[in-house]
Amino acid sequence: MRREYEAIIDAGFVLQLDCPDLASRPGPEDYTLEDFRREIAQNVEALNYATKGLPEDRMRIHVCWGSDERPHHTDLELRDIVDILLRARPAGMTIVAANGRHEHEWKVWEDVKLPEGKVIIPGVIDSTTNIIEHPETVAERICRFAAVLGKENLIAGVDCGFQTQVGRDLVDPRVAWAKLRSLVEGARLASEVL
Repeated sequence: MRREYEAIIDAGFVLQLDCPDLASRPGPEDYTLEDFRREIAQNVEALNYATKGLPEDRMRIHVCWGSDERPHHTDLELRDIVDILLRARPAGMTIVAANGRHEHEWKVWEDVKLPEGKVIIPGVIDSTTNIIEHPETVAERICRFAAVLGKENLIAGVDCGFQTQVGRDLVDPRVAWAKLRSLVEGARLASEVL
């Protein structure tokens, strides 16, 4: 994929590497946390090899706990894998942060130092629900992250894509657009505060 990665960057785009496998595991009975951490570390090492020499600030990695509507009670905690994720070369890292299972994990950044040059792109709107977040809720989420990361190390984003499963419209397209408008308005409100 290296040639494709280079072509994307050479065309002037930001290369996003979608890596949901770095956070999603089949289930708690299938792997121990240590086994899964080893697997994640190996995958990050392979990703770093594949992107060697490419400009870090022109890449981001998308880490996801699944874009599907399910209980997510077996999801890994960000704190259990964040040290490995931060070893990845891309300067930007998207993380799930708006859904009810992971919204509390902004607190991880109170204890984890963000490496120089890294930018976190937390989801501040949920991509799996048809509930449209209020702009003030979006602004509060942005401000929480800015307080622990610094506003210069933050880009507000979406938990995942809105149409990530072929043939299944989890979120009505009109709702998706309304959620994105709420993201824009929430970012404007947060900018006024910050």
